[in-house]
Amino acid sequence: MSKQFWKGSVLLAPVPAALVSCGTVEKPNVLTVGWTGIVCTHPPMTYVSVRPERFSHDIIKNSGEFVINLTTSAMIKKTDFCGMKSGRNTDKFKACGFYAVPSQKISAPLIEECPVSLECKVTEAKNLGSHTMFLAEIVGIDVDEKYIDSKNKLNLQQCGLAAYSHGEYFALGRKLGDFGFSVRKKKKK
Repeated sequence: MSKQFWKGSVLLAPVPAALVSCGTVEKPNVLTVGWTGIVCTHPPMTYVSVRPERFSHDIIKNSGEFVINLTTSAMIKKTDFCGMKSGRNTDKFKACGFYAVPSQKISAPLIEECPVSLECKVTEAKNLGSHTMFLAEIVGIDVDEKYIDSKNKLNLQQCGLAAYSHGEYFALGRKLGDFGFSVRKKKKK
């Protein structure tokens, strides 16, 4: 196999096409973020990276809170819109028909239409160049009950989650396996 060498860039993909809500239920704001992920299991930690010129940057910096709302394929046009418009000039909740719902542990609202929302408290803000990384503890998760099965297990495949990959949006496909399936011993009959 022949490979080309390219200079360093942000070509780690796919990543979630997440809607990050901040502010309050009375005055909510939302922005689209692709730069997010999990950084630690115990305690559960995540991050979002936001450009300082974004309207949401100072809201998150001053409140120390945000919610990562996972989006679906059906929401992708609204998700893109929230990444293209600024909360300085546009009430994106109103424009997209989103409902700001109170979180359980923080004052930032979650988006009712999203199947999974991670409530986050900032523990550190680190300027990295073009973006500030807000490192945060996940203090709670809100899950739409219609995606929880009879065994109280979350069925993410039914959510129809969306992903972002190098300037394009994709629908996540079918389940390929469970963590550890490649080494799990088969049950004896």
